[in-house]
Amino acid sequence: MEKETFIVVGLGNPGKEYAATRHNAGFEAMDILSNRWNQPLTKKKMNGLVAETTYQGKRVVLVKPQTYMNLSGTCVAEVVSWYKCPLQNLLVIYDDIDLPLGRLRVRKGGSAGTHNGMRSILQHLSGQDFPRIRIGVGAKPEGWDLADWVLSRCQLPEEKEAMQDAYIRAADCVEEWLKNGIEKAMQAYNAGK
Repeated sequence: MEKETFIVVGLGNPGKEYAATRHNAGFEAMDILSNRWNQPLTKKKMNGLVAETTYQGKRVVLVKPQTYMNLSGTCVAEVVSWYKCPLQNLLVIYDDIDLPLGRLRVRKGGSAGTHNGMRSILQHLSGQDFPRIRIGVGAKPEGWDLADWVLSRCQLPEEKEAMQDAYIRAADCVEEWLKNGIEKAMQAYNAGK
């Protein structure tokens, strides 16, 4: 019998000019997982960078869409279709301006909220009941344009540290989800910082 497939997607924008911006929180968490599991995200297919591995006896596909944020759904739908993955086995990691900097929020499903990358994914998939990890990047300060805010980088050392900690916890949360399911992941990571 073929192993059940799990897909983990980190959202962001490709290119050096977007590296380490708030909007690339999903990419940052994926890089931690990819390094931790020694699975470089270098294979280009289905509009993304993809790595396939086995974790806890499960087949896991790591994905960083290369379509730019607002078209993330194109890549995610292709990957889900290719691997014939049920939606509950898809987990998406992305930034959230409605959460305090560095806070994680784990959910079983729901709407896209104000996030264009998630909006694109929901438009391309047959439902919204798939787990997601939102990484708080802080609210847009008064007078800032939203796009400028999410494409900015943390400047203060304590902000950078809080974000780095959040990326590590998001990677830990993915492992918890793969080992013990979404309920346990929510219990473990929604209570924290």
